[in-house]
Amino acid sequence: MTLTEEQINAYVERAATLREQGFNCSQAVFAACAGLYGMDEETALRVSASFGGGIGQMRQTCGAACGMFLLAGLENGNSTPNQPQAKQLNYRLVQRLAADFKEHNGGIICADLLGLNGNATPSQKRPCKEMIKDAVRQYLCTIS
Repeated sequence: MTLTEEQINAYVERAATLREQGFNCSQAVFAACAGLYGMDEETALRVSASFGGGIGQMRQTCGAACGMFLLAGLENGNSTPNQPQAKQLNYRLVQRLAADFKEHNGGIICADLLGLNGNATPSQKRPCKEMIKDAVRQYLCTIS
């Protein structure tokens, strides 16, 4: 799949709009791009709903990153058992996405990204929208 910069920007803006409408980070990333794989937006929003707030608002793995990982499964996840090569291909994609997300954003743990761990003071401005946009752009550039 090859996308133009204009197309990538449209997906990025769709994700930002979904977030502004009140959907969580995972929903915004996943639903903005799931149509590339033939999934309708309503189904995508439902599938990704549990991963917001660092997975169920537990502040673990960032929802925007989770959205990318869900998309990776649509891109090259296996759908039949006993396919170790297919699993490894998917795991490598997820690991690459995670490493790039960490490099761009400083980590993949929601609480860390929001400054909620340790002695850090929580940010007055949540960086979620920017991370959502970064996740969509990063994902689409990685698979293009």
